Amino acid sequence: MTRGNIFVRRQSGIYIADWDEGARRCAVGRAGIGVKTREGDGLTPVGQWKLRWVLYRADRLRAPRSALPVSAIAPDDGWCDAPNDPAYNCPVKLPYDASAESLWREDSLYDVVLVVGYNDDPVIPGKGSAIFLHVAKEDFAPTEGCVAFARDDLLEALTQISADSYLTVEP
Repeated sequence: MTRGNIFVRRQSGIYIADWDEGARRCAVGRAGIGVKTREGDGLTPVGQWKLRWVLYRADRLRAPRSALPVSAIAPDDGWCDAPNDPAYNCPVKLPYDASAESLWREDSLYDVVLVVGYNDDPVIPGKGSAIFLHVAKEDFAPTEGCVAFARDDLLEALTQISADSYLTVEP
């Protein structure tokens, strides 16, 4: 295993993420892991992507330690998920004219977010947006396509990654 990379796979009936500190439970999309072909399909995309930057709720925790750029989420931060919009799969300020997900959530799922370089270079309209590593629900319920970790595990993973790290999602 390459130092600082995160590997996600199914093992013994659950999904796990493995990095330098060992395997930890995680959640993936409600449709499992597969080849993502469209927005909203519930799949966690199979493949390998760069890890881009970290977002966090400064009103709920201190800035996470990471070799990646770290920024606080503001109440008007969002992520465009409208395939026909020029800002598709990019951060936006809310309110936004097209469909966009709020990054400032009432629950704790986006208290820490690691932006994954899925469908961002180049962006292909409709292929999927807002693929993140973020905090899991207590019961590790499925996501909309992201990979979700226990908060402490995600914070620990952030200390292990570098600017050259990748997320690898195995079929």
